[in-house]
Amino acid sequence: MVSWEIIHKATIYVAEEMGVALKRSAFSPNIRERMDHSCAVVDESGRIVAQAEHIPVHLGSFRVGVNNLLRWLEKENVSLEKGDMVLLNDPYISGTHLNDLMLLAPVYYENRLIGYVVNKAHHVDVGGPVPGSMNPDAKTIYEEGVIIPPIKLVRRGSVDKDLMRLFAENFKSPGIVIGDLSAQIAANLRGIEMILRLVEKYGLGSVQDAWNRSIEYSRELSLREISEWPRGSYYAEDYMELGEKDLVIRATIEISEKEIRVDFTGTSENVYAPINAVYGVTFAATSFAIRSLMREDIAINEGFYSIINVEAPEGTLLNPRKPVPVSGGNVETSQRVVDVIFKALSIALPNRVPAAGSGTMMNVMIGGLRRDGSYWSYYETIGGGTGARPGKHGVSGVHVNMTNTLNTPIEIAERNYPIIYTSYRIREGSSGEGIYRGGDGIVRSFKLVEGVARLSILAERFRRGPWGLWGGGSGKSGRVVIRRASGEVLEMPSKFSIDIYEGDEVIIETPGGGGIGEEFLKISGKAASTTK
Repeated sequence: MVSWEIIHKATIYVAEEMGVALKRSAFSPNIRERMDHSCAVVDESGRIVAQAEHIPVHLGSFRVGVNNLLRWLEKENVSLEKGDMVLLNDPYISGTHLNDLMLLAPVYYENRLIGYVVNKAHHVDVGGPVPGSMNPDAKTIYEEGVIIPPIKLVRRGSVDKDLMRLFAENFKSPGIVIGDLSAQIAANLRGIEMILRLVEKYGLGSVQDAWNRSIEYSRELSLREISEWPRGSYYAEDYMELGEKDLVIRATIEISEKEIRVDFTGTSENVYAPINAVYGVTFAATSFAIRSLMREDIAINEGFYSIINVEAPEGTLLNPRKPVPVSGGNVETSQRVVDVIFKALSIALPNRVPAAGSGTMMNVMIGGLRRDGSYWSYYETIGGGTGARPGKHGVSGVHVNMTNTLNTPIEIAERNYPIIYTSYRIREGSSGEGIYRGGDGIVRSFKLVEGVARLSILAERFRRGPWGLWGGGSGKSGRVVIRRASGEVLEMPSKFSIDIYEGDEVIIETPGGGGIGEEFLKISGKAASTTK
């Protein structure tokens, strides 16, 4: 009889292989180059069995989004037949934001439902008034893009061409959206094929037993890990920027033998601005932060997720009520959730928790009309510095925490869009000081070389730099400057939309990470190098 571990590892590989198929088939640089997509395998009851090592904000949200979708299908009396695939992007169901199109397909073996495969991919544009569909000025979700409720994109193996035409007419880059959706379909087909191979090779009973055992084992390891964490209640708060106001995120974390309970009571109420985070994002960021502090090699599936209890009062920034906008909650507020959990747990686990990282994905959306009349739309995120680590300096110029994407190579961006880059370098001196320094941020700048374009930035940490720990200094805050071709220089806020013109230069400076100070030596009880 085959060991359950073999089937368990093979199932993880199914999710990884789905990701490879999606990346290689995609049309947009955001998916093809930056790998802004995620894949998972789900059992027949909706439990996450295996995930690929993709985007943290997608992965944690699968647990919420898949269960929301399955409940929706049951409520609406919609059955999934062999060959069907359900598409949606409604954040209040799928668990992230409109740009993430989620595609779920059932897996049937001998006319019996045995599970599902699912993927999410960030589409560069899903309609709405601004290129990139992440509108910094949105007051409702309807100003962010096209909302897709659960709908069958594929029926019994046939793609609904009318739906494809509908998306092509409402998204600003029709060829790109059709290509990327086709890649998502291909990824699910690959996943189904590989799961059926597993079943044919080892038998359905063995596969299902292995999936159950892998979930049980993940839970056992997770509970064993937290059994070594100090019992108690830990509190911290941090802030989001909205104009001149600060919105608070408060977390109380209780560690017990059976679970880690995270209560966000006291967090600011939801706002009519795009920085609300739906519950799926809140759960994803919370589970990511907790998993990052675990030392065991624990598979991320329902077993791990089951030990985390997240309470976010409805109507707050971290569990908003429809129709408030949520595009930035996925990419910015998620980062702050990680920061506040790390800050709270720095008291419990001082030898594991880093200082704050850059704290922003620094989202750049730009697009416009070419001279030939065609429309272009481009999206990228820019990395920064990680926080100093206990015993080590931070890392410079990387994507931090909830992103995990690659960068967009300059050559790819310049080949596909009417922009030319004028700099791409480490932002030296932007890290927080201490016996262990934070990592430095990035300077990335470009000029528009054709026509007029609409530029939107959705970012954070412009007023407060990422915090240090144990007396360490804060990292430098973010900054965006526009140098007009006329010579005018504009200092921009963290969230804005503006027209730029041929010859205008956009200069973006991302935050460095916070440092760790000398107090750490007393707290940790360990000798440490003070080499700088």
